[in-house]
Formats: sequence, structure tokens, C-alpha cells
Amino acid sequence: MTDMTSLSTDAPPSTPARPPRASRSARRRRRAVGRVGWVAVLLTSLTIVAYSAVPYLMGSLEQLDPERAPLAPAYSQTPAVVQVAFVVHIVGAAVALFVGPFQFWAAARRRFPGLHRWLGRSYLVGVWVGGAASLVMAPYNTAGMIGFLGFGTLGALWVWTGWRAYRAIRSGDVRSHQAWMIRSFSLTFGAVMLRIWTGTLVAAQAFAAGDAFDFDAAFENAYDAVTFLAWVPNFVIAEWMIRRRGLPGLRIVDPVQLVERPR
Repeated sequence: MTDMTSLSTDAPPSTPARPPRASRSARRRRRAVGRVGWVAVLLTSLTIVAYSAVPYLMGSLEQLDPERAPLAPAYSQTPAVVQVAFVVHIVGAAVALFVGPFQFWAAARRRFPGLHRWLGRSYLVGVWVGGAASLVMAPYNTAGMIGFLGFGTLGALWVWTGWRAYRAIRSGDVRSHQAWMIRSFSLTFGAVMLRIWTGTLVAAQAFAAGDAFDFDAAFENAYDAVTFLAWVPNFVIAEWMIRRRGLPGLRIVDPVQLVERPR
């Protein structure tokens, strides 16, 4: 029982202190930076969908212009099932890349929860379809063994993170769902970073080589690197964002398993 004599009735109840102006200003700056970052992600994602994905859907791989669809000639020589997987991957990835940014629009998520759920389902279907197709394509990629390892790992993680996001929300664990969706989209955004890194690495080699620059060799070197560079830094940054927001971090072992069982 509480000792009533220890409670003072002389002083009026204190009112909550207003947050310092500096902290409010810092929060406004963080929100502004977040909005700018979201817009940048949205615009780059839509640009890649329009200029890098859509050209592959304009005809058969044999008929496509290599200038607009540079991977078409290589994949047109693969077995029919791989060609189908290639097109399916393009469609699934385009859907995920188009829908993904809108899932992180907090205002729309609060005002239109039904739309958020339907877009989320569309995103996950795109991820699962595109990821499964990428595993079929991986042995036939144009970067050889390093591409098989890089793109194959990306495809497997893409499917897995999407599945974990789905399981989390189905079990009502919203915070874990948010964390897994951040991880999932960091891999989806690899489609954007692949183009950015490829262009950056080719330009760096051109600057270093000068008159001896060989574009084909430079592109091959860059493409070998981006099989991992396109998504590994994204995944690391995503995990940093997750921990910074106080969301559940990635654990290899379930903490429950670390508790020593009684002997």
C-alpha cells in the first residue's frame, strides 16, 4: 500500500515541459531530409521502370534494339524457359520497383490503409515472381560465375525477405513487418543502383585510361563488380536505418535459443 504521508499536496501538479526548440528544429530537418530522400527514390525507381524495363516488353528478344535493350541479344540465345523467365523477371521487378516507394509514404499509409494493403500484396507478388524467375536466369547470366553467385544470392534474399515481411504482418507484428519491408525494398532498389554503379565505374575507368579506354572491357569489369555492389551496400544501409528507427534488427539466431535450458 502506498504511504499517503509521503505524497505532497502543497505544490500544484507540474505541466509537461515543452520540447526544446532545437529538438523540434532537428525533427523538422530530419523529416525534410526524409521527404527529399523518398522523392529521390521514387523518381529514380520510376525512371528505371520506364527506360530500362519497358523496352524489353516491346517485342521478342530477337527483335529488340540492342541500344535500348542491351541484354536482349544474350538472352535471345538461351533456352526458351530462360527467355520466359527473363521476361517474367522484368515484369515482376518492374511492378515491385513501381509500387515499392509508395509503401513508405506514411501519410498515404495512414489515410488509405486498404490501398496500402493491396499495393503491398502487389509488391510482394512482384518480388516473389521476379525473384523466382531470377533464380532460373542466374546460371545463364552474362557475368559468368561471379554473376551466378551475386545475382543468385540477390534473388534468394529477395524472395526470403518478402516472405518474412508477409509472415510478420500476417502474425500482427507490424514493427517486424516494417523492418523486413525495408530490407526487401533495399534489394528491389538494386535495379536502380546497378545502373548507377555501372555508369560510375565505366566513367571512372574512362577517366583513368584516357586515350587507351576500351568501352567493352570497361563495361565487362563494371558489370562483374555490380553483381554484388548493386545490392550489398543497400542491404547494409537498410539494416542501419532499421536499427536507427528502433525496429527489430536482423538476427541469425533467435534470442530465445540463446537462453540456457535448465539441466
